[in-house]
Amino acid sequence: MKNLLIILVLLGAATGGGALLYFRYYHNDAAPAFRTAEVTRGDLLVTISATGTVQPEEVVDVGAQVLGRIISIGPDALAVDPQRQGKEIDYTSQVEEGTVLANIDDALYRAQRNAAKAALERAESDLEQLKARRNLAAADFRRAQELRNLKRSNLVPAGLSPNEPTRPIKAITEADYDQARFSYDMAEANVKVGEATIAQQAAALELAEANLNFTVIKSPVQGTIIDRRVNIGQTVVASLNAPSLFLIAKDLSRVEVWAQVNEADIGQLEAGLPVRFKVDAYPKRVFKGKIAQIRLNANMTQNVVTYTVVISTANQDRKLLPYMTAADIKFEVAQRKDVLQVPNAAVRFEPRPEQMVPAAADANRSSETAPADRQKSDLTAKGDTEPEADWGQVWVEQDGLVRPLSVKLGATDGTFTEISGEGIAEGMSVVVGQARVEAEAEATSPFIPQFRRRRPAAN
Repeated sequence: MKNLLIILVLLGAATGGGALLYFRYYHNDAAPAFRTAEVTRGDLLVTISATGTVQPEEVVDVGAQVLGRIISIGPDALAVDPQRQGKEIDYTSQVEEGTVLANIDDALYRAQRNAAKAALERAESDLEQLKARRNLAAADFRRAQELRNLKRSNLVPAGLSPNEPTRPIKAITEADYDQARFSYDMAEANVKVGEATIAQQAAALELAEANLNFTVIKSPVQGTIIDRRVNIGQTVVASLNAPSLFLIAKDLSRVEVWAQVNEADIGQLEAGLPVRFKVDAYPKRVFKGKIAQIRLNANMTQNVVTYTVVISTANQDRKLLPYMTAADIKFEVAQRKDVLQVPNAAVRFEPRPEQMVPAAADANRSSETAPADRQKSDLTAKGDTEPEADWGQVWVEQDGLVRPLSVKLGATDGTFTEISGEGIAEGMSVVVGQARVEAEAEATSPFIPQFRRRRPAAN
């Protein structure tokens, strides 16, 4: 009994599956029903979709140039909220250029400044001594020159002829003269060394004062604190990379959206194109902007190449916050006015040969040319002057079957496609799908017999 039941079930499944295949592919007791749509006239906006992130236009990362312990955070002097007035600078605080953000313990740097100042004063005193020694050496050298150049007077000593010419008198030895000259040269050189030492000590003092000033961390720009990364008592260590203490956005009244665009679409974009996008925080609001920059450094993720496109947009009401996700970004590539258009399904529809009128079926079987190339060749032969355009076809009903119409394909917004060509007119119906096949496809399994079948009516 059990085996008999299994046999009956298998027999019923086979019968149902055969019936389903028969009705789907070979049953021609009724003409196939096609779904159609009208050719409409209107505007078509061609867009490219992407996602991105909201970014401030310019961000300044404020760090520490010296090491030390944070002893205080600057006051929030520009706070509008009365509860924030008099408190420390924190997230969302407004700052001006030069506003004190934090203070580092300056005891070490103050001592270094004082030592450098004392060294400079000593160098200045040493220079005065060196100048005095130079002056003394200069006087000795002048006297040595005078003694060396001393000559005999006009008085004629006894025993000498009055006609004998005047001759120099050796009042100083050559060794003493050379010693005086070398002493002066050395004193002059020591003065120059002293002057260089003063310049060196002045530079050391300037460096020490700069390090002392660096203990007061000030805002380099006017903006908004979007990140605070330091607390009182924390020790900052300035090494090759300055530690980041505060992140300041210069102007949040204008922000940018960094969008990732696929390499297949990047060629259609250029600076200045309008863009619209949404954020999850305000799903019903559409924000607008323009392409400000197309960056050339590509990103590759799982073999997908994308380029960063920077979108500039106004943010006067400060609704767009940094690092929000910008969803449904639409780059408005082109806008077509008052054109004929059909649903994309109409240009993608491909009927089976038995659903075509005989002439179309014969042409389809006899031609080995691809459909798009065949339509292009046909229209070019008719005198069309735009052989480089994209050609396609739409199908219209005729006596329960379908016949093709050659069309030139234009722009598409992802839902509708612009078409034009001979025989295309507003209001005509084109086939977008086959209703009977789609209805039969709703069966859950080909092995379950369908005892009650309802043939759907044609649209």
